[in-house]
Amino acid sequence: MKVLIFETEEDAKRDAAGRLLRQIQLSPTSVLGLATGGTMEAVYAHLIQMTLHQSVSWSGVTTFNLDEYWGIPSDSPASYRTYMNAHLFDHVDITRSSTHVPASNGRDPRDAAQAYEDAISAVGGIDLQLLGIGKNGHIGFNEPTSSLSSTTRIKTLTDDTRRANRRYFDRLEDVPKYALTVGIGTILSSNECLIVGTGPEKAAAVKSMIEGPVSAVCPASALQMHRNVTVVIDEQAAQDLELMDYYQHVHPAGQEVEISDV
Repeated sequence: MKVLIFETEEDAKRDAAGRLLRQIQLSPTSVLGLATGGTMEAVYAHLIQMTLHQSVSWSGVTTFNLDEYWGIPSDSPASYRTYMNAHLFDHVDITRSSTHVPASNGRDPRDAAQAYEDAISAVGGIDLQLLGIGKNGHIGFNEPTSSLSSTTRIKTLTDDTRRANRRYFDRLEDVPKYALTVGIGTILSSNECLIVGTGPEKAAAVKSMIEGPVSAVCPASALQMHRNVTVVIDEQAAQDLELMDYYQHVHPAGQEVEISDV
């Protein structure tokens, strides 16, 4: 893992946005795996600003979102399709048919899950997967004890996760109990992963992800097995890390350091 620790939350989110934009600049036909949630709102806001400022086209980009609530209309104000349209897609020149979000309803979620896996495979997989991390270490809606080799499927959400998403609904009881989510195995098959975590409430999960054992109890810890992961965090999210001095030595202030020829 490449661990980049920034002084502030905004610095971390701005860096994550810059990495997404560079992926598009390097490969205009990139396949991006995208995430939602409070952390990503600022990441996408920075990304839109950078896109417009540098006149970068998204016309060749394909996206796959990590998850969607099961049982609500895709045009619901609380759906992740609505979230992505409002926070990113409406502001860049991406072809809307190239943006994919898991089905939110249907007769059989197993069929919807397999169709999503097939769609990802059909484009050759994800080039860069953006991730957030939950307080309990979940990535996507892969809650603790999720299989580390799982593919897209229906998952039951924990009460903590439902409470964390309460702000998108009128009442807690309106928050769906189920979601369709890309699995941990599918995430690990991405060419590159970028995970963002900020704030003291994420510190315990960040420590477990980076320095804890690989365990289904902390789904994000599976990223330790990926060959190309960049962790972007602020100092508050990093406060429990035992090897923080080393991470800061390797990447001072979260900066990339080139190895000089000897």
